[in-house]
Amino acid sequence: MQHSAPPLFKQGIPALAKLIVCLVVSLALMVIDFKFKSLDFIRNQVITILRPLEQLMLLPTTVVADSTDYFTSRSTLERENGVLKLRQAELSLLANQSSLLAVENQHLRNLLELQKNVGFKTVPVEILFNPPNPLSQRVVVNQGQNQGLKLGSPIANEMGILGQVVRLYDNSAEVSLLEDRDFAVPVLVARNGLRAAVVGSGRNQLLQLRYLPVASDLEVGDILLTSGVDGVYPPGFAVAVITKIERNLDQNSSNVFCNPIAEINRHLQALALIYDPEIDAKPASALNAPAQTSGRRQTRPKGQP
Repeated sequence: MQHSAPPLFKQGIPALAKLIVCLVVSLALMVIDFKFKSLDFIRNQVITILRPLEQLMLLPTTVVADSTDYFTSRSTLERENGVLKLRQAELSLLANQSSLLAVENQHLRNLLELQKNVGFKTVPVEILFNPPNPLSQRVVVNQGQNQGLKLGSPIANEMGILGQVVRLYDNSAEVSLLEDRDFAVPVLVARNGLRAAVVGSGRNQLLQLRYLPVASDLEVGDILLTSGVDGVYPPGFAVAVITKIERNLDQNSSNVFCNPIAEINRHLQALALIYDPEIDAKPASALNAPAQTSGRRQTRPKGQP
């Protein structure tokens, strides 16, 4: 059964007239909807029905966009994390350097104060390196004969004696430190003036006092100062502190062990003491023995101010 077209669209009616009629009807519907909101209910129902379908159709696009944002954000965060780690390492290095410079600055101030207090010439030196000799504890400093150093010149810092020049060059010198097995320093006990000699026992080993009888008046905590009797070391400079005493009654001898007071393997800067006993016979006042911790009053040896 065939349906005939509506009268409006029957053959013979011009196409322009058809278009005009459609436009007029559309405009009328739009005006009615705008004025009376008559189609809002129908529109809301249609939107409610079509919204899930719209979301389903947009799902692939949303998934692709979210994945792209995720990988982009992850890559960006990884890059930023790498930059922050590098910056953290740089700041940590700068902090360590700052701490090292602060320590060296304070050490140099102490050395300058020592130079003011001693009554003879001193030459600032800096440790360059340790020669590769496991049997000895020696270092090379950056000053030599041209700067006034001599064979036997003591090397010290603000805390006490570090060593002695044993080999001399024009602009450098080799220094034997207190721990060297061939090293010996004439000392006296600050508490009672007892004289002895401190000798080295090797790298990272305690110093020793040798050839002392059992009855020697020595105590743990006694401070040992340079005696000056050898004419090499100025008197009154701190050398070591007694940490252990082993008395052997059968052999009438004592094994006395000491720790160096100066920090031997700590700082790179020190002072070479250009000491002449015939001219500079005055005891050093800058490096008197540290205070005893036992509570007793410390006495000074003869010749000390």
